[in-house]
Amino acid sequence: MAAASEEAAVVRNKKVVLRRYVTGIPTEEDMEVVVDTVGLRVPAGSTAVLVKNLYLSCDPWMRDRMSKHDEGDIVLAPDFVIGEAMVNFGVGKVIDSTHPGFKAGDLVWGMSGWEEYTLAQPEFLFKINHTELPLSHYTGVLGMTGLTAFSGFMEVGRPKRGDFVFVSAASGAVGQVVGQLAKIAGCYVVGSAGSDKKVNLLKTKFGYDDAFNYKSETDLAAALKRRLPEGVDIYFDSVGGATLDAVLLQMRQGGRIVVCGMISQYNLQEAYGLRNLYYIVARAVRVEGHNVNGHFHMYSRFEEEMAGYIKEGKVTVVEDVVEGIESAPAALLGLFSGKNVGKQLVALASD
Repeated sequence: MAAASEEAAVVRNKKVVLRRYVTGIPTEEDMEVVVDTVGLRVPAGSTAVLVKNLYLSCDPWMRDRMSKHDEGDIVLAPDFVIGEAMVNFGVGKVIDSTHPGFKAGDLVWGMSGWEEYTLAQPEFLFKINHTELPLSHYTGVLGMTGLTAFSGFMEVGRPKRGDFVFVSAASGAVGQVVGQLAKIAGCYVVGSAGSDKKVNLLKTKFGYDDAFNYKSETDLAAALKRRLPEGVDIYFDSVGGATLDAVLLQMRQGGRIVVCGMISQYNLQEAYGLRNLYYIVARAVRVEGHNVNGHFHMYSRFEEEMAGYIKEGKVTVVEDVVEGIESAPAALLGLFSGKNVGKQLVALASD
């Protein structure tokens, strides 16, 4: 009877694993979905939390972990391990816990494997306090990407009413939140995106004052100058490369650049060389890299404030949802060609 009971407590666990390290542009063949098993109890002696994943987040930062780095290289997080589940943020329900802060049935978000069940470390989990809002929001606007936007724009950008703000990748998970926070702060906001559909979304859904399709522009600096003739006070950068170079020409005296990501560079073997760095000196521009890892201490305050904005209609959310863990590799790769509209996430079966 004991053996049968133990056997019944083991279930199938599909996971996305990295098959090989990537150089250049990744493909679906670099990843695969494999089937493993998992016990539905936390192992004895472990202070961990077993989570059934409901949503998995797709984010550009995962690309760096798909490459093999040399010892001493500067990285945001360690390389993925070949053959093991890839890792990113997710939303799930606690199945079993040996940690006093979590119990079976709790809804949580945090660092998770790209798999159906994850044995998670409690220090990387947060309880979900606003279950009246869609749980999927905790992969984005109420999770890591929302906190990235909030802490980067408010703490690093330090907006003032009347500031002129430019946001690249403006319709993405971070950009859509940054633009709306800028409007709440009383700023004039312009964004760039990679399609006319996304540009329309920025203007009609997210409240941007103006926006343009960067793929239709032959001169990015000229495109910026037409829309922000007085210059840029705050640039929230998720793109890097030629876009950052063009914005440097338009920065106002004492402007702030929040460098949050560089999606234009992630698949390049040789990075773009900036040419306009002198403008940082000439216009006393403050350029600061933003990594959300240093801002999780403010999560509780952020969650309450952002949930309030959503309920009041001050922040609108657009999500691009694909179904099933088998869809995760293609959804991740779509980020690098701009296929997603809004926050890209994967929905898993909830039963």
